[in-house]
Amino acid sequence: MTAPGPVGEFDFVSGSRSFLEAMRPQDAIALPLIGVLGLLRRRIGDAVDIALSPEAVDLDCPLSELPDAVRSPRAVEPDPSWLKRTNMAGINVRTVGDYAGVVKYALTLPAAIDSIHLLPIWEPGVVESLYGIAGWNLSTEFYSDELRAVAPHIDTIERQLRAISNLLHVMGKTIGMDVIPHTDRFSEVAMANPDLFEWMRVRDRQIVDHSDSLNSVAEETVFAWLRSAGSATPTLPVPADARRLFALEEAERLALMFGDRGDVYGRNRRRVGLIVHLKGHGLEPVPATMGVPFRGIMVDPEPAHVTVDGHGMEWPDFVITRPEYMSRVFSPLARFKLYERLNDNTDWEIDFSRPRPHVWNYVCDHYARTQHIGNFDFMRGDMSHVQMRPDGVPNVVDRYYDILGAVKVHIQRTADAPWFGYFAETFLPPRDTFQFGEELDHLEASLADATLGDLQSTVVGSASFLRRFRRYLDDLATRKTAPAFGVMTADKDDPRFDEFYRAGNEVRLFTALFLPDMPSYTGLGFEVRDVHWEPVENERYTKLFVFREEGDSNIYPSKARFGDTFVWGENQDLFERLTRLRVFADEILPSIAGTTTEWLIPPDATTHRGIAAWTQTGDARLVFLANYDLDRGSGYFGIPALDPQAVFDAAFSTTGSVPEIDDHLTSNGFFHRVENLAPGEGRVYVLRV
Repeated sequence: MTAPGPVGEFDFVSGSRSFLEAMRPQDAIALPLIGVLGLLRRRIGDAVDIALSPEAVDLDCPLSELPDAVRSPRAVEPDPSWLKRTNMAGINVRTVGDYAGVVKYALTLPAAIDSIHLLPIWEPGVVESLYGIAGWNLSTEFYSDELRAVAPHIDTIERQLRAISNLLHVMGKTIGMDVIPHTDRFSEVAMANPDLFEWMRVRDRQIVDHSDSLNSVAEETVFAWLRSAGSATPTLPVPADARRLFALEEAERLALMFGDRGDVYGRNRRRVGLIVHLKGHGLEPVPATMGVPFRGIMVDPEPAHVTVDGHGMEWPDFVITRPEYMSRVFSPLARFKLYERLNDNTDWEIDFSRPRPHVWNYVCDHYARTQHIGNFDFMRGDMSHVQMRPDGVPNVVDRYYDILGAVKVHIQRTADAPWFGYFAETFLPPRDTFQFGEELDHLEASLADATLGDLQSTVVGSASFLRRFRRYLDDLATRKTAPAFGVMTADKDDPRFDEFYRAGNEVRLFTALFLPDMPSYTGLGFEVRDVHWEPVENERYTKLFVFREEGDSNIYPSKARFGDTFVWGENQDLFERLTRLRVFADEILPSIAGTTTEWLIPPDATTHRGIAAWTQTGDARLVFLANYDLDRGSGYFGIPALDPQAVFDAAFSTTGSVPEIDDHLTSNGFFHRVENLAPGEGRVYVLRV
């Protein structure tokens, strides 16, 4: 007897559903990969085998020459404007186990969620933070033995990344990578390329020197260590001096300093030795900052804010010398030195008129290489809100205005991919929160196609939610960079933000899916997230899988974890309600794809009214209603400005049913009257003329 297949297999294989509708993500992750590939073959056909073929994972082949089946679903687009209408899911690969888990999870995503953003995929540095990359090697943490077993030639982490990207493409989804303008402060990148970063000398918990020439001192100090430690690769002799060392190609220099890229333990041991040597001379890369005044830091004077590691090295926090509201110092991170400094950096001032082209080229080239390996369709720009010019966007915006925009353009050109897009990580705060004017001015100048914003940081129906939502819609209609409807993100899935997801989840996703001309972003695990009235184990929060910290994870707000396995939510009621919604979206979204939203009752910026209603311009056939008030029903209201001869037939409600009195709406000559929307309800009507 043949073992039963996954729930929903028949509808998925037949094409009547675009996803395994009744499959919880944790159950999909548990499926054998060989069975998953069999499912995909029965639905898609030979394209699955093409995606895994030696030709499709040949990293020496230009992307433009790959088989058509694995090219980007957006390869026919003339530009990246498609990103302004995409519904995106964010995946931290740690939460799904490995690269095979990404494909398994994608089986649970409907066609409406057409883009997948992978959180950083490189080797991590301090506390193993994904956003503090140690170097350009892809992290072997995500290597899939299952994938190697079904396709023995897919035996490197690079080919595995290419293979899962290919599979997502044949499933009709785009895939995006992170682009990060910084590294771990003592990354292989920083120590093998001191000139790419800004340096300082710290003695007795005081920054005693941050002059512009310290990068040369760092190079000499690195060379002295290498001469003492000897070459990590016996076949590569240590050069005669620092000048010759740093004139080598980077790959040779890395092998000489740290060893074979496959020897992670050996490379880390060498890296720690060099860190000890540099800190012994007081030399450290300057940590990255966020928020005005951006520049001017000192060691945190609070004694408790110092960590001593197992090598006896002190790691103090750093703070802004004259902090303001948004001032932050990211002590574990170092930003690339993209511009020269004024007056030997005496006053921590940047000379924006003197970009350092070799640094820009270095960053662009490395991210272009990762884009090639992963066959990526877009980039998410990390910390896109960081703009250090106090006067905002200059009158002349050149190629050296913003590094993230430069990476986008470079990849479009070198990969022959005009559709490659840029999704920015920002907050969209009020003007001058970062003291450089309007953030959208900066985003447009940096060529961002869409931006995350911060709608996910609000409780549905709250005053901040309504004001922010309305502002985003106004910006969507008037600006080149499209704000997204944020549902949940990895950095908002920790105990601090539990209140955001206790209610209103259905209408939140309802809105994200049914605004076809507004992008959206939903983090992994949202569909089964449990209601937390107080903090639970850290293993249940995706944010806490972005890094690994030691400590007591039972004491909130510790970020430490005891286990490496993400614990999925068990909110079956929410899962079933959202599944109904996603199935309905599967059925109707093709009919409104490419349309523009026409607001009948826009979100109320005055926050006095919690309802909204919208349809589509042109030959509108669908009307969407939402009550963002989670505490009370809407009471009766009118839907104006539609054909008074039309009858509205109820087609869907997030509550499961529509009261008989609202099942068919007719016009009174002035508007179509709705008697009530339940708290947090989303409802859809079909117009019958």
